[in-house]
Amino acid sequence: MTTIAQKAPLVSEPQVAAERLAAAYRKARAHLLSQQTREGFWAGELASSALSTATAVCALTLVDRQQLAPLIAGGVRWLLAQQREDGGWGDTVKSLSNISTTMLCRAALTLGKDVDTQSAQPIAESLRHAEDYLEEVAGGRDPQIHAEAIRARYGKDRTFSVPILCCSALAGLLDWREAPPLPFELACFPSSAYKWINLPVVSYALPALIALGIVQHTKGRSIPGVHQLRQAAIPRALRKLESIQPVNGGFLEATPLVSFVTMSVAGAGLAAHPVVQKAVEFLQTAVRPDGSWPIDTNLSTWVTTLSINALSDSGENFGEVASRSRQWLINQQYREVHPFTSAAPGGWGWTPLPGAVPDADDTSGALLALRNLGVTAESNQAAVAGITWLLDLQNGDGGWPTFCRGWGHLPFDRSSADISAHALRALHAWKNDLSFETAEMKDAFSRRLQNAMQRGLRFLARIQRSDGAWVPLWFGNQHAPEDENPTYGTTRVLAAYRHLNLLENEAARRGLGWLISTQGTDGAWGGAPNTPSSVEETALAVDALVGCGAIAGADAARTRGLNWLVERVEDGSFSNASPIGFYFAKLWYFEQLYPVIFTVGALGRALKTR
Repeated sequence: MTTIAQKAPLVSEPQVAAERLAAAYRKARAHLLSQQTREGFWAGELASSALSTATAVCALTLVDRQQLAPLIAGGVRWLLAQQREDGGWGDTVKSLSNISTTMLCRAALTLGKDVDTQSAQPIAESLRHAEDYLEEVAGGRDPQIHAEAIRARYGKDRTFSVPILCCSALAGLLDWREAPPLPFELACFPSSAYKWINLPVVSYALPALIALGIVQHTKGRSIPGVHQLRQAAIPRALRKLESIQPVNGGFLEATPLVSFVTMSVAGAGLAAHPVVQKAVEFLQTAVRPDGSWPIDTNLSTWVTTLSINALSDSGENFGEVASRSRQWLINQQYREVHPFTSAAPGGWGWTPLPGAVPDADDTSGALLALRNLGVTAESNQAAVAGITWLLDLQNGDGGWPTFCRGWGHLPFDRSSADISAHALRALHAWKNDLSFETAEMKDAFSRRLQNAMQRGLRFLARIQRSDGAWVPLWFGNQHAPEDENPTYGTTRVLAAYRHLNLLENEAARRGLGWLISTQGTDGAWGGAPNTPSSVEETALAVDALVGCGAIAGADAARTRGLNWLVERVEDGSFSNASPIGFYFAKLWYFEQLYPVIFTVGALGRALKTR
């Protein structure tokens, strides 16, 4: 049962007995280690997603509804079972209904309604229920009202609004004129020019820009001379799309992105195109036995580095496993320019699968994990390349973006608090342990690294909210205002200040004060004040309060949080995941390992510092 985290009074509470704390840590640690593979990594398990399943169903029906009927029917049946009482769908089975996912599910049921005759009546009832929900949240039943609500939700960023509107148009539910056109022909420019030509989508969405732009052009009308020019650009744009498609067909390993590309190219009359055929193979491989699709294949590299770093923070000795985990991580480092984002060698992505691209968060996590597993000649070489990659990625404002330096104007391309804090921890972890051929090279690198860290710290201080909190990019809370998660963001920044021995810094002290003040009456934390408590957010908050120094109320808050967390381990509910993760364009997900990893880190750190 979830509870609402309200501001807690600063009252004392008995310390968690050492034996209870140790027993809880051993139980959480054993659960985490049981998920580790023989190769030394963790695979994790992402939630099944109504949004992903809906887009996959739409894509497959537009490619070949006869040959792919079993997959389509399975997806339709799963969607019917997941509709919420209010008539809408959420991104995951634990997510609140939202207009975006509901629009996509409605399109999927509309396109797939004739594939499985046994589902005809349930689909008709489900669609009526969905229309009621859309009328309630959008303010009417008119398709134009629905389209305007989608455009309003995403504002200037067309990364996700246009795919939703195009999907609905392909299902015959909207007029094509409701979807703002995407300039697919801009993809014909060299990739180095993208940040200068003001693309209306974020950096990772280039495949969608190409595919959606082409189907819009095919279905729409334009000035005769312009139409011919754009038509002539299609073959070159498709070659670009084909060149950036991974060998397994999975753009970013993300079912929604793969599906939007597939339905668009197929909807333009090109279902036999190689891009579509490879994408369908990906969707066939990614489907789960229950007929659903996850938001992404897996986050193996990410959850592996989180696990290693949590265990290391707990004082664990990795022993023989260290060499296997170290080698596995080193093997995941990119050693060539990435064909999708043109990222230089040296970074890490979130998964070892072909669809990943290097990003700052995963690179920082990998660098920390390699340092925690012990320095070797090979890991030193990987670290020099990885840190150089991070330094080159740093934005002019001093912060770090996710994928590409300098894009800056849309979400997921801006510098952010959580990613910048992670990068600072990685740089600090290696700053005294890197080996170079000459002392001059080491000195020059050290000066550059130190300068980057100072700029990063100034960035964090500058973007701190007036109340002392920091807001992250990649994690949110569906119960909080604007879906933000200042608890996650603040704890990640505080972890960086602690790592750099800067908790006496005024910004850090204000952040700690905010965190203490937002603890719930039950002793736990949610993503923001007055939101339901979760294991993930409570564990991160407790971890941030361990060793934070003489801050008013910190001891009491930490003790109450530990008691709550230990109780969750004792009753077995500590592994119940919450949808706190954001994927691209605010697509909710939850990862089964997050609460376990964060609990191990918090309990282990508390035990180690006693």
